[in-house]
Amino acid sequence: MEWMTLVSAGVGAVIATASAAFLERGRWRRESRERETTVRRVLYGEYLACLSEARNGFRSLARDTALSVQDRAVAARECFAPCYGLRYQMTITAPPAVVEASEDAFRRLRDVRDLAGEGALSDSNVYAQGRGRYEDALTRLRAAMRIDLGADAG
Repeated sequence: MEWMTLVSAGVGAVIATASAAFLERGRWRRESRERETTVRRVLYGEYLACLSEARNGFRSLARDTALSVQDRAVAARECFAPCYGLRYQMTITAPPAVVEASEDAFRRLRDVRDLAGEGALSDSNVYAQGRGRYEDALTRLRAAMRIDLGADAG
């Protein structure tokens, strides 16, 4: 009869150990997902802020009638330069749907950069159309980011 007690104790120990390992694995996965989400949330915020700063720089250029075309082009490129590093971070961190929307917004803002750099003024139709295409792409990017972060989960 003693061997039954030993077997029962052994089985109980195996069950307890397996249960603890299973629970620990679940906790590790949950914490890992939370860390990844936090990293993406920070990156998304930085990327959107960078795009916004560049967009504001282009707005200023499009309102400035005193700059030469050459100075305007240099200033436009300088406003946009910080976006490249964050763009590359997005391509290796974000899921495909966000990367696709990110690339579209980046390219549309780059088009606005080119317009501002070439001398288009804020009240011109061509500048307004370029700005509108960027705003549409930015809206899609923010929606993709919100979906990825679970911000729209009901």
